[in-house]
Amino acid sequence: MASVHESLYFNPMLTNGVVHANVFGVRDWVTPHKMALLVLLSELGRAGAQLGLLERRRLNRLLLPLLQGPDMALSRLRKAIEECCPHLAGSVHIRLKLMAEGELKDMEQFFDDLSDSFSGTEPEVHKTSVVGLFLRHMILAYNKLSFSQVYKLYTALQQYFQKDEKKDGADESEMELTNPEELDGKMEKEELDGPLREEEIACSGPLSQKQAEYFLSQQASLLKNDETKALAPASLQKELNNLLKFNPDFAEAHYLSYLNNLRVQDVFSSTHSLLHYFDRLILSGAESKSNGDEGYGRSLRYAALNLAALHCRFGHYQQAELALQEAIRIAQESNDHVCLQHCLSWLYILEQKIFDSCVLLEHSVNKSLHFGLPYLASLGIQSLVQQRAFAGKAANKLMDALKDSDLLHWKHSLSELIDISIAQKTAIWRLYGRSTMALQQAQTLLSMNSLEAVNVGVQQNNTESFAVVLCHLAELHAEQGYFAAASEILKHLKERFPPNSQHAQLWMLFDQKIQFERAMNDGKYHVADSLVAGITALNSIEGVYRKAIVLKAQNQMSEAHKLLQKLLIHCQKIKNTEMVIRVLLSIAELYWRSSCHTIALPVLLQALALAREYSLQYLASETVLNLAFSQLILGIPEQALNILHMAIEPILAHGAILDKGCAMFLVAKCQVASADSYTPQKKIEALESAISNLNEAKTYFAKVDCKEQLRDVLYFQARLFHTLGRTQERNKCAMLFRQLHQELPAHGVPLINAFK
Repeated sequence: MASVHESLYFNPMLTNGVVHANVFGVRDWVTPHKMALLVLLSELGRAGAQLGLLERRRLNRLLLPLLQGPDMALSRLRKAIEECCPHLAGSVHIRLKLMAEGELKDMEQFFDDLSDSFSGTEPEVHKTSVVGLFLRHMILAYNKLSFSQVYKLYTALQQYFQKDEKKDGADESEMELTNPEELDGKMEKEELDGPLREEEIACSGPLSQKQAEYFLSQQASLLKNDETKALAPASLQKELNNLLKFNPDFAEAHYLSYLNNLRVQDVFSSTHSLLHYFDRLILSGAESKSNGDEGYGRSLRYAALNLAALHCRFGHYQQAELALQEAIRIAQESNDHVCLQHCLSWLYILEQKIFDSCVLLEHSVNKSLHFGLPYLASLGIQSLVQQRAFAGKAANKLMDALKDSDLLHWKHSLSELIDISIAQKTAIWRLYGRSTMALQQAQTLLSMNSLEAVNVGVQQNNTESFAVVLCHLAELHAEQGYFAAASEILKHLKERFPPNSQHAQLWMLFDQKIQFERAMNDGKYHVADSLVAGITALNSIEGVYRKAIVLKAQNQMSEAHKLLQKLLIHCQKIKNTEMVIRVLLSIAELYWRSSCHTIALPVLLQALALAREYSLQYLASETVLNLAFSQLILGIPEQALNILHMAIEPILAHGAILDKGCAMFLVAKCQVASADSYTPQKKIEALESAISNLNEAKTYFAKVDCKEQLRDVLYFQARLFHTLGRTQERNKCAMLFRQLHQELPAHGVPLINAFK
């Protein structure tokens, strides 16, 4: 096939090995696959009223992807026709067989008869219809062929048919060795309007203009909406190189090559393809034709803007700033307000790497609304909400702002931004510690259908928004002890976003964090330590924090303290308030374990002030629990019980199972410590209440398989049952404690000094 195509069209254009004509100037040419389609159309016209309404409807839906798509094997074409109309598939096969096994004049006669489709007062095919245009293109292309080219086409048709016959023979021999029931199970329906497999898209010759445009639009849409169904990066680049070999000035192919190289983080190739795209766009004159004299300048300023975005994505902020300055200069000279607004939004992204400023962003939103740019305005509003969430603004004001952006989305049908908005709401509720609201938003996004119609039959559900929401959902399930459900979600994420896709790092980080928490709960600190390297590779701050937690659990206090102090300084510098509070809580726990109880109080008060300033309610509640524990250690359990009422409700409503267990365990400790000053009757009631709270804590710890905490609860319960004289319950708790104590090594820390 390759030799046929090249001999038909490309060799006459070559002079000293250089192509001097635009290959895609040839709108279409005849190939064996297109001859099979012509036979299908001919048989469809002959069948006429014999076809049922349902069969005709299926065939009409089948025709468009067949006419637009690349050439395919005859076996796959026959299978597709059989699914719509088995009788017609048999007629097409017989007609092709007669033509391929007959003489050259049979093919000549076939093309002569095609013209009859347009004759008569009521022709079978209208000249201006999709099918009519295809028939006319094929007839015109065939009539332009010389005799030698007609003969080569006929030879190619014979090879095309014989290849299918050989495949059928191989399939029949396999069927003899295969159970028919198993064979039926393997035969699944293939959607022709869906994405093509790599072996199907690999064309044996160059694509025509229509086929190339269809292929590029299909792959670009898949890269945007469902990357997993697009061709693999290497296969797609191979096909693009094949297109560019025959037409180096095909600008759209260079741009798709740029998008493909971004998938694999190839900065050199992506920059090379992007520059070639704009060079070819200027040389082709397409911009100047549609935009007057401004076309040349328009390409230059948008080239500089795209180059700035590319450098910003790879973290080359200095080069991005230089490219952005060039884009702003050219846009100002051309008075292009739309380009200037895009430049302003990117300028904010670069500026926030240096200092936090909302002035540029607010100005960008106002100007975008003024110039009628809803997409840019909505992105600006959502960026503003994100920044103000980190700055500690009230949740109700942020949700009001997101509601205003949602009005823009629904008004202009910006489905992609609707998804981003819901994902951002999920993250904001998680930041504020409202897991119930976060779960509700996540379910909303997963259950809604995309508004944007994707022309390749792919739902818009493989975007970054869905990855973020599914990751939050997995972590929420893991926090509540539903590890099997979390594993299923992560398994689905791995299938939807393979490791080589651009959003795979999201689920990789959450997967490592969930495994780390499970290992820490089980007391397998060596396993948790082995996971630190993977977390650090994906997020350095999280990795250092987890390393300090492992060192603390292994009683390496000085090393953990040094690591936490360095992390605290770094997080304060980059204004990562959430991590600052978590680090302060870990430092306070180090002071408890080192018996420096009074030094821990100022650290906890600093953490509480930060949590309340930045509206981080869940972290504030966790800090109050730590303060109550400090007061218990310092001998004022009554005061600890009083402040526990401030924190326990948010913990029980939105907290993780482990935190709920620790909170109930702490309440029981405070009740027992306060009971010394009570009357005997009241003391018994307090101890009974403490046992009830310990049972609840034991249920929580068992759900997350936290054996170390379970051992401490059983020890505490056994002591309480012994005090109350309940020997049977005491012995049962003692037996369970002994079993866990033999399984786990003793950590050597007094029970009262361990909050978690």
